[in-house]
Amino acid sequence: QVQLVESGGGVVQPGGSLRLSCATSGSMFRAYAMGWYRQAPGNERALVAAIASGGRRKYADSVKGRFTISRDNAKNTVYLQMNSLKPEDTAVYYCNADGLYFNDEYSPSTYWGQGAQVTVSS
Repeated sequence: QVQLVESGGGVVQPGGSLRLSCATSGSMFRAYAMGWYRQAPGNERALVAAIASGGRRKYADSVKGRFTISRDNAKNTVYLQMNSLKPEDTAVYYCNADGLYFNDEYSPSTYWGQGAQVTVSS
C-alpha cells in the first residue's frame, strides 16, 4: 500500500506562487511515474502534470509555462511549483503515485493523496 501526504496549499493572490509537495511512502518511489491532478467544484478531476520515473514531463495546456513538476528520489517527494497563478487555478490538488506513463499519456493508479486546497483570490 502506497501512502501519499500532500502539503503546501493555501490562499494566494493572482500572479502569486505556491509550491505543493507530495511525500510518498515505500522504497519504490524512484520507479514510479507520478501525477498531479486538480478538481474544482462541479468539475471532474483532471490531470495537471505528470513526471515519469526517467524524468519525462507532461503538462495540461492550461498550465504550460506556469507550472513545473519535479521529483526528488532521495526524499521520495514530488513537487508542483505553481507560478503566475490565476483564479481559475483554484481547486483541490491531488497527488497520484505509480500511474502508467506511456505514449506521453498518464493514467492514474488507485493511490491518491488526501488533497490540498489552492485558492487564488484577491
